[in-house]
Amino acid sequence: MAHRRVTIQDIADACGLSRNTVSKVFNNRGTVPEATKRAVLQKAQELGYHQLPESSGSAPVGSGRNIALLTGNDPQGHSFGSLVITSFTDQTSRAGYNLKIYRVSEEEIKNFTLPPHLHLNETVGIIAIELFDKEYCDMLCTVDVPIVFIDSYANTGFSLLKSDLVTMENFASISFLTRHLIRCGATRFGFVGDITHCLSFEERWMGYRAALQEAGLSPIEAYSILSKDDAPYGDTDWLIDQLRSMPRIPDAFVCANDYLAIHLMTALKKMGLSVPNDVMVTGFDGSPEASVVEPALTTARIPSMSLGRIAADVLLNRIQNPDRPFMRTYVNTEPLLRDSTR
Repeated sequence: MAHRRVTIQDIADACGLSRNTVSKVFNNRGTVPEATKRAVLQKAQELGYHQLPESSGSAPVGSGRNIALLTGNDPQGHSFGSLVITSFTDQTSRAGYNLKIYRVSEEEIKNFTLPPHLHLNETVGIIAIELFDKEYCDMLCTVDVPIVFIDSYANTGFSLLKSDLVTMENFASISFLTRHLIRCGATRFGFVGDITHCLSFEERWMGYRAALQEAGLSPIEAYSILSKDDAPYGDTDWLIDQLRSMPRIPDAFVCANDYLAIHLMTALKKMGLSVPNDVMVTGFDGSPEASVVEPALTTARIPSMSLGRIAADVLLNRIQNPDRPFMRTYVNTEPLLRDSTR
């Protein structure tokens, strides 16, 4: 029978320390007393931990010419992430830096560890995209390397995030789209997407609710699909089951992004419903697919190339001025009215 892999939490429990303290030892970050370091490393060796840190004596943290991009998903698998990375890379390479991309695994997030091939002593800055675990993001903020987040976890607005944040404007554009649906005659609304997935989804939900309340309408969750982000939103049959479980199909759906909206329109069509005659649908992102789907999707365009360049400027400025106050930068989005709304 295979032995269970030793984790950071196992070492922390054995040493009577917090998981955060142990992760500092293995990531060579923060200040940990030498006696504590020795105790942690000795216990890790006794337990057979698989990722012992390299012996220090190398260059200090934050030296080198590398910028690390940390991501929980493949950001180049969709147009937003791909364009952001392209423009970010162009801007930082002009300044003489190299970009290295690291996929952060679920195990690394759980154990508060950095990817094993990421060496902080060779890294001058970090950009984080598609990383939405609050505790892991908070851990990254303690690394002695400048970091900028593109989007962040839900409830970031209520957190004292110790880093720079660059994201798209969500509240105003989604409110505009919801008010447009109201002007088109919609009175019953549904929202589609996991509102706890990330800050941008949460802000879109808040803008949607605010527009309804402004019009004297109630956001009834029975008309919405709010399942967790790992639910099969791309499965048409699953979406049809969610739609059929509603008291009735609402007049309009406001979706957290274009991907959700396009799959929802496919499900509605399979049910024999017409978009926009029976149901109106809006998305968010301004993806290329939104302009070619039938009917063309009403959405809000994110200026992804500009967002990537701005994120690069913020990180480069932070590298040069590490003591300046942290910034939250919102880049305006643009509503696009198309044929999926009347």
